[in-house]
Amino acid sequence: MFELTSVRHAITARWRHGFLCLSAAALAGCANAPGLRMNGANLPAPQSVDAYASGAETPPEGALIRITPELIRHIHAQPGTSAAQQVKHLLGTPKPYTIGPADVLNIVVWGHPDVNLPPATAVNSDVGGYTVNTEGTIQFPFVGNIKLAGLTEVQARKALSTQLGKYLKDPQLTLRIQAYRSSRVYLDGEVRTPGLQPINDIPMTLPEALSRAGGLTPLADRSAVAVTRKGVTTVVNLERLTAEGINPNRILLVNGDMVRVPSREDSKVFVLGEVLKPSATPLRYGRLTLNEALGENGGINPVSGDPKQIYVVRSQNGQNPQIFHLDATSPTAYALAEGFALKARDVVYVDPAPLVRWNRVISLILPSAQVVNSGVNTVDR
Repeated sequence: MFELTSVRHAITARWRHGFLCLSAAALAGCANAPGLRMNGANLPAPQSVDAYASGAETPPEGALIRITPELIRHIHAQPGTSAAQQVKHLLGTPKPYTIGPADVLNIVVWGHPDVNLPPATAVNSDVGGYTVNTEGTIQFPFVGNIKLAGLTEVQARKALSTQLGKYLKDPQLTLRIQAYRSSRVYLDGEVRTPGLQPINDIPMTLPEALSRAGGLTPLADRSAVAVTRKGVTTVVNLERLTAEGINPNRILLVNGDMVRVPSREDSKVFVLGEVLKPSATPLRYGRLTLNEALGENGGINPVSGDPKQIYVVRSQNGQNPQIFHLDATSPTAYALAEGFALKARDVVYVDPAPLVRWNRVISLILPSAQVVNSGVNTVDR
């Protein structure tokens, strides 16, 4: 009986010794607690606002920058480019439409039905007209080849009337463009009917093109409309234009322009960590502050979040990310957060409080403790 009791005590001691070793290892390894965290030992040393390069809007590669009043003042002091300056080369004054190759012209010479073509029908507007060839000319009775490309309707009528006057006495004629086929723009993205839109006698402004494409979808990002001309893309912020008093109708599109309206789903900020509602939050017409991002996601979790450890991680096209740090233990820090503008694809992360990490480690230990206790009870029996 004594030997059996000694064996039980020995087994129980081993179980408890194993449990203590497991607990010690778990407690010593709090850094391995579940969940994301910003390990201060692996973060770069904090930099002051002086670390910014002269005239730059962002800190050096890989720098950890504290969000301070000096930083906010420095960012806001950077010379910005107005929306009007960004689209200056796209602004213009509407001009009369000029005839181009592939356009179809309707020409009627009054009093001379023998030189007139059959009238066009609504089914096929190309029938009964003169198509401008690739050289910009048409072939007309008596006159032969005459170049009309590059002329307005009025100029083309005068030119044809002058040439026809050599064969007919005081000819009276009308000339109008029957089908506009020489100039087009292409629209894609968040418009209701993407595709090609022909340029006609109504000036093809940017709003006109968007309207002809059926208008914008509810997901359209009006702050980032991309206009590509001859391989160069210009981002048009319609919201800023109107805010600055610039009429978007001054943006004239030309033949070959491409317009793409991106989705607001492509411009999101990711709010993670100890907030009440972690989610991907879209920018509002290209703008979202750190304060707004936290507020729209329920704010910092009052139970588990550490307001001293709020980070913004900003990627740099494959380079080391830039990391901004805000200590929000003081209410005035939220004024700084309101002045800190986020960019698309930024990651906002709120670190858990130290006690929360401890509790998460304990939650890992308790199941093991229950198993050990169950084994001890079995041995005792």
